[in-house]
Amino acid sequence: MSDPGSALQVRSKIWLEIDGEPVFGQGRDELLRLIQKNGSINAAAKEMKIPYRKAWTYIDAMEKRLGFPLVNRLKGGAGGGESSLTPEAETLLEKFDLLQLGFNDMVNRKFIELDF
Repeated sequence: MSDPGSALQVRSKIWLEIDGEPVFGQGRDELLRLIQKNGSINAAAKEMKIPYRKAWTYIDAMEKRLGFPLVNRLKGGAGGGESSLTPEAETLLEKFDLLQLGFNDMVNRKFIELDF
């Protein structure tokens, strides 16, 4: 039995798929935001504690499935390269934020309506 002082809460996750294959969700959202923040795929991967190769694979898969580039990559020399988000990636992040907000509001309203 739960503690009588604790309140029951609802949690949910959403992600986008194409033909049953995941394209975009919270993890990939975080990856793009960290690339935007750090200007580097490698730095974003390190902050997420995932290998660079895995981060690059996520980006490549998203770009192929969506049909447009998400990350501008500039190859670097000794100091490394630089990465930035494309305008399409920035739009994707904005729309995903709005989708999550609307979805969470709807789920919370239904949760309250059902009087758990």
